[in-house]
Amino acid sequence: MERQTVSDALAVLACGLGWLGWSLLVGWLAHGLPQSALIRDTWLTGRRPWPESKEGFEQRLGIHRWKSLLPDAGTAFPGGVAKNSLVGRDRATLQRLLEETRRAELVHLALWPFWIVTALWLPPAGVLINLIFATLFNLPFIWLQRYNHLRVQGTLALLDSRATVP
Repeated sequence: MERQTVSDALAVLACGLGWLGWSLLVGWLAHGLPQSALIRDTWLTGRRPWPESKEGFEQRLGIHRWKSLLPDAGTAFPGGVAKNSLVGRDRATLQRLLEETRRAELVHLALWPFWIVTALWLPPAGVLINLIFATLFNLPFIWLQRYNHLRVQGTLALLDSRATVP
Protein backbone atom coordinates (compact mmCIF):
# COMPACT_ATOMS: atom_id res chain seq x y z
CA MET A 1 0.00 0.00 0.00
CA GLU A 2 2.84 2.39 0.84
CA ARG A 3 4.47 1.77 -2.55
CA GLN A 4 1.22 2.83 -4.28
CA THR A 5 1.10 6.05 -2.22
CA VAL A 6 4.65 6.93 -3.25
CA SER A 7 3.84 6.10 -6.87
CA ASP A 8 0.73 8.31 -6.75
CA ALA A 9 2.69 11.14 -5.15
CA LEU A 10 5.34 10.91 -7.87
CA ALA A 11 2.66 10.97 -10.56
CA VAL A 12 1.12 14.12 -9.04
CA LEU A 13 4.58 15.69 -8.72
CA ALA A 14 5.34 14.82 -12.35
CA CYS A 15 2.10 16.50 -13.41
CA GLY A 16 2.84 19.62 -11.39
CA LEU A 17 6.42 19.90 -12.62
CA GLY A 18 5.33 19.05 -16.15
CA TRP A 19 2.67 21.77 -16.22
CA LEU A 20 5.10 24.27 -14.69
CA GLY A 21 7.91 23.41 -17.10
CA TRP A 22 5.63 23.40 -20.13
CA SER A 23 4.11 26.74 -19.10
CA LEU A 24 7.53 28.33 -18.69
CA LEU A 25 8.76 26.93 -22.01
CA VAL A 26 5.68 28.04 -23.96
CA GLY A 27 5.71 31.45 -22.28
CA TRP A 28 9.40 31.94 -23.01
CA LEU A 29 8.99 30.90 -26.66
CA ALA A 30 5.98 33.19 -27.08
CA HIS A 31 7.85 36.04 -25.40
CA GLY A 32 10.56 35.61 -28.02
CA LEU A 33 8.16 35.87 -30.96
CA PRO A 34 8.97 38.99 -32.93
CA GLN A 35 6.23 41.60 -33.18
CA SER A 36 6.25 41.05 -36.93
CA ALA A 37 4.91 37.52 -36.35
CA LEU A 38 1.91 38.98 -34.53
CA ILE A 39 0.93 41.77 -36.93
CA ARG A 40 -1.68 39.66 -38.73
CA ASP A 41 -4.05 36.95 -37.68
CA THR A 42 -3.21 33.36 -38.51
CA TRP A 43 -5.55 30.40 -38.80
CA LEU A 44 -5.16 30.05 -35.03
CA THR A 45 -5.99 33.64 -34.08
CA GLY A 46 -8.24 34.68 -36.94
CA ARG A 47 -11.96 34.41 -37.52
CA ARG A 48 -13.62 31.21 -36.44
CA PRO A 49 -15.97 29.23 -38.70
CA TRP A 50 -18.75 29.99 -36.19
CA PRO A 51 -20.00 33.50 -35.45
CA GLU A 52 -18.17 35.35 -32.69
CA SER A 53 -19.17 38.73 -31.37
CA LYS A 54 -18.23 40.97 -28.52
CA GLU A 55 -21.87 40.95 -27.44
CA GLY A 56 -21.95 37.15 -27.50
CA PHE A 57 -19.03 36.96 -25.08
CA GLU A 58 -20.71 39.53 -22.85
CA GLN A 59 -24.20 37.97 -22.87
CA ARG A 60 -23.43 34.24 -22.95
CA LEU A 61 -20.32 34.19 -20.81
CA GLY A 62 -20.75 37.31 -18.68
CA ILE A 63 -17.10 38.02 -19.45
CA HIS A 64 -17.25 41.58 -18.15
CA ARG A 65 -18.02 40.21 -14.65
CA TRP A 66 -14.96 37.94 -14.32
CA LYS A 67 -12.32 39.15 -16.77
CA SER A 68 -10.61 41.36 -14.17
CA LEU A 69 -10.07 38.30 -11.94
CA LEU A 70 -7.69 36.65 -14.41
CA PRO A 71 -3.98 37.36 -14.01
CA ASP A 72 -1.92 38.84 -16.83
CA ALA A 73 1.47 37.15 -17.25
CA GLY A 74 2.56 39.55 -19.97
CA THR A 75 5.38 40.79 -17.76
CA ALA A 76 6.54 37.36 -16.57
CA PHE A 77 9.69 37.73 -18.67
CA PRO A 78 11.91 40.84 -18.88
CA GLY A 79 10.68 43.27 -21.50
CA GLY A 80 7.18 41.78 -21.54
CA VAL A 81 4.07 43.91 -21.79
CA ALA A 82 1.05 43.85 -19.50
CA LYS A 83 -2.03 44.12 -21.64
CA ASN A 84 -3.71 46.45 -19.13
CA SER A 85 -0.83 48.91 -19.61
CA LEU A 86 -1.82 49.38 -23.25
CA VAL A 87 -4.81 51.59 -22.61
CA GLY A 88 -4.28 54.36 -25.17
CA ARG A 89 -6.81 55.06 -27.90
CA ASP A 90 -4.28 55.86 -30.58
CA ARG A 91 -3.84 53.47 -33.49
CA ALA A 92 -0.28 52.37 -32.58
CA THR A 93 -1.22 51.46 -29.00
CA LEU A 94 -4.34 49.60 -30.11
CA GLN A 95 -2.38 47.71 -32.76
CA ARG A 96 0.17 46.69 -30.13
CA LEU A 97 -2.64 45.53 -27.82
CA LEU A 98 -4.08 43.46 -30.68
CA GLU A 99 -0.66 41.85 -31.17
CA GLU A 100 -0.44 41.04 -27.46
CA THR A 101 -3.90 39.44 -27.49
CA ARG A 102 -2.66 37.23 -30.32
CA ARG A 103 0.44 36.30 -28.34
CA ALA A 104 -1.61 35.45 -25.23
CA GLU A 105 -4.10 33.42 -27.24
CA LEU A 106 -1.26 31.44 -28.84
CA VAL A 107 0.21 30.77 -25.39
CA HIS A 108 -3.01 29.33 -24.02
CA LEU A 109 -3.70 27.33 -27.17
CA ALA A 110 -0.20 25.84 -26.87
CA LEU A 111 -0.52 25.12 -23.15
CA TRP A 112 -3.77 23.19 -23.40
CA PRO A 113 -2.53 20.00 -25.15
CA PHE A 114 -0.02 19.15 -22.41
CA TRP A 115 -2.72 17.00 -20.81
CA ILE A 116 -2.08 14.47 -23.61
CA VAL A 117 1.51 14.01 -22.41
CA THR A 118 0.27 12.98 -18.96
CA ALA A 119 -1.02 9.76 -20.57
CA LEU A 120 2.61 8.59 -20.48
CA TRP A 121 2.46 8.05 -16.71
CA LEU A 122 -1.15 8.39 -15.58
CA PRO A 123 -4.09 6.01 -15.75
CA PRO A 124 -7.10 7.19 -17.82
CA ALA A 125 -8.79 8.82 -14.81
CA GLY A 126 -5.67 10.91 -14.17
CA VAL A 127 -5.47 11.92 -17.81
CA LEU A 128 -9.12 12.98 -17.65
CA ILE A 129 -8.38 15.09 -14.58
CA ASN A 130 -5.54 16.78 -16.49
CA LEU A 131 -7.82 17.38 -19.48
CA ILE A 132 -10.35 19.05 -17.19
CA PHE A 133 -7.58 21.07 -15.52
CA ALA A 134 -6.14 22.16 -18.89
CA THR A 135 -9.55 23.22 -20.12
CA LEU A 136 -10.59 25.06 -16.95
CA PHE A 137 -7.30 26.93 -16.73
CA ASN A 138 -6.89 27.85 -20.40
CA LEU A 139 -10.35 28.28 -21.89
CA PRO A 140 -11.22 31.43 -19.89
CA PHE A 141 -7.96 33.04 -21.05
CA ILE A 142 -8.65 32.07 -24.66
CA TRP A 143 -12.18 33.51 -24.39
CA LEU A 144 -10.79 36.70 -22.87
CA GLN A 145 -8.23 37.12 -25.65
CA ARG A 146 -10.89 36.44 -28.32
CA TYR A 147 -13.14 39.02 -26.65
CA ASN A 148 -10.38 41.64 -26.38
CA HIS A 149 -9.36 40.89 -29.97
CA LEU A 150 -12.90 41.66 -31.18
CA ARG A 151 -13.10 44.82 -29.05
CA VAL A 152 -9.77 46.18 -30.28
CA GLN A 153 -10.53 45.30 -33.91
CA GLY A 154 -13.84 47.15 -33.59
CA THR A 155 -12.13 50.21 -32.16
CA LEU A 156 -9.48 50.13 -34.90
CA ALA A 157 -12.21 49.87 -37.57
CA LEU A 158 -13.99 52.84 -36.00
CA LEU A 159 -10.76 54.87 -35.99
CA ASP A 160 -10.17 53.97 -39.64
CA SER A 161 -13.70 54.94 -40.64
CA ARG A 162 -13.36 58.29 -38.85
CA ALA A 163 -10.03 58.90 -40.58
CA THR A 164 -11.62 58.44 -44.03
CA VAL A 165 -14.58 60.73 -43.33
CA PRO A 166 -13.72 64.33 -44.24
